Amino acid sequence: MSKVSKPAVTPSSNSGQADAWYQRVAESSAVLPLMFVLSMLESIIIPIPLELILIPLLIHQRERLWAIATVVLAGCLVGASIGYGVGLWLFDDIGDAILTYFGYSQAFEQFTAQFQQHGFVTLLLTGITPIPFQVGMLAAGSSNYPFSLFMLAAVIARGLRYYGLALLVYWFGPLVLGWWQQHSRKAGWLLLTLLGGGYAVYLLV
Repeated sequence: MSKVSKPAVTPSSNSGQADAWYQRVAESSAVLPLMFVLSMLESIIIPIPLELILIPLLIHQRERLWAIATVVLAGCLVGASIGYGVGLWLFDDIGDAILTYFGYSQAFEQFTAQFQQHGFVTLLLTGITPIPFQVGMLAAGSSNYPFSLFMLAAVIARGLRYYGLALLVYWFGPLVLGWWQQHSRKAGWLLLTLLGGGYAVYLLV
């Protein structure tokens, strides 16, 4: 009696299984609270871009992409408030340890020098570009920068980031995922250059 061979598992079938699993997770009633928590943690202690999860989720859930962007922004703002508080009250005990653990100490010193001269704009750049957001939160808190202005900068910067991604997915769908995987870092630094150049022109004028 001959043995019945099992069908080979091909990369395409694996991809299909992963896509189906992701679709089930995306349609779960817990996905919005989960994204809130992940966004909050990403803004505080997780040095991994949330877009790695957010962009595929927006693609799978285009009918509620605005709700997802709103929840992610809300989680980021809560995390930003916590990070600001750590910088304000616990920098010597916790904030400095966070910077050392993630290797942000030098970036913090460079950012602080810029922050003392151009506080609000520097925070905007931190919220949009690949510069670690944790650095901006701790610098704002430790320098006792006005909390209202800090939160305004966070709303503008991260609002542009998350609602901008939602708008791109709304317009272009899955094409955004492939583009982001190839050009995310280049796009961040290009945006930093454009914003920095624009601000330099503003100072000269």
